[in-house]
Amino acid sequence: MLNRGQLVLNNFLHPIKVLFEQKSVPLKPWNDDQIEFLLQILSNMDTDKDDKAARVGEREARIASNLHLKTSAGFCHGIGRSGFLTAPQPKAPGGSILYEIANYLARDFLKKFGLPNINKAIVLPICTGMSLALTLAALKPDWNNDDLIHKRTVIIPQIDHNSILKSIEMVGARAKIVKGKIFGDAVRIPIEDIKKNVDDTCFAIISLTSFFPPRENDDIKEISKLAKEHELVHVVINAYGVQSPEWMKIIRSGIDAGRIDAVIQSTDKNLLTPVGGAIIASPYKETIKKISQTYAGRASASPVVNCLISMLSLGIEGYQELEEIQKKNRNILEQKLSKVALKYNERILEVFNPVAVAVTLKNLKKEQLSALGGALYNLRVTGPRVHDPSDKAFGTCSANYNTPYIVMNAAIGATKEDITVAVERFDKAYHQIMKK
Repeated sequence: MLNRGQLVLNNFLHPIKVLFEQKSVPLKPWNDDQIEFLLQILSNMDTDKDDKAARVGEREARIASNLHLKTSAGFCHGIGRSGFLTAPQPKAPGGSILYEIANYLARDFLKKFGLPNINKAIVLPICTGMSLALTLAALKPDWNNDDLIHKRTVIIPQIDHNSILKSIEMVGARAKIVKGKIFGDAVRIPIEDIKKNVDDTCFAIISLTSFFPPRENDDIKEISKLAKEHELVHVVINAYGVQSPEWMKIIRSGIDAGRIDAVIQSTDKNLLTPVGGAIIASPYKETIKKISQTYAGRASASPVVNCLISMLSLGIEGYQELEEIQKKNRNILEQKLSKVALKYNERILEVFNPVAVAVTLKNLKKEQLSALGGALYNLRVTGPRVHDPSDKAFGTCSANYNTPYIVMNAAIGATKEDITVAVERFDKAYHQIMKK
């Protein structure tokens, strides 16, 4: 009986043993009990669990309620040391191991899903925009040097997203926006226009993969060549791009062709975690070290724990399955929206985007466009973006985009039922508004 019980226990513990040996994302998903066991073992290594300790510091992971243990998975000490995010924390041996494992798995995850040419990755307990600010702060020139103080410009192929602009402003840099141009339905930023904007004040350039139609991804390969030629820091915003092999291929070719210093992606959009985390990856280990040393203070462990939980609970096979479902759902979304568009003499915008689909709303009046978003909300459809360019140009990434449209996403984690019901309710909302 003892031997039989040992067999079951060994089977339960085997994935944990393999995790520490291989430091890679498991092929098969873990069950919740295995993940909880790992987190409990690691969190119980931290000194705040030592009932014999005499804790006299100002930061000793003291908590007001045991609910804090649940919401932090027991890692109340957080991760890192002040001023060095990846440094081991003497009060948190378990938390330090947790963070080391999470970073190994993040790198392995990105390598297996499209970026084999990165060398280091780090999970950050902050959003994509804040991660961009941290990256620029780490890689900016030494502005205390009189010879470099003028290098404060970051080139942005027009990205109408406030988070990007705030990130640049936060580090004391100046954004130089290269305007988008319309090519058919799509908005792109020609590489020739970007080249014309490079001057002696520039130190960095931003490019992106995933964004809302009509904006298409940037020509990252050519931008990476430009960055290498002019010695510019090049950061790729890959917000929800990990789920798309096509976008990941574009980044991969950019790394091979020129210079990409960092690739930033959201954990919630790509790994189905609660909001508040990001993964920064780089072909250069020193770049990740600089970023980790620029983080001010100690960090919350919760977003790191959430990222680790997702990678273990999905496994390689689980994520591959999600990617396949996402691809099928994207096709279903376009097919269903095409039928509704035809019904109302609208059409699908011809824009390359592996996740989102946009439909014209040219037959709706201005007040009807305003009403459509509210009608969908009342019909319990969340996430669609109704845009009226005559109301504001910001969002189209172009000054003269004249076609009103609605964008729906078939992002990772969405179900076929989500898409079917959302399109049916869009049809209903459009019909109701047209009758008024």
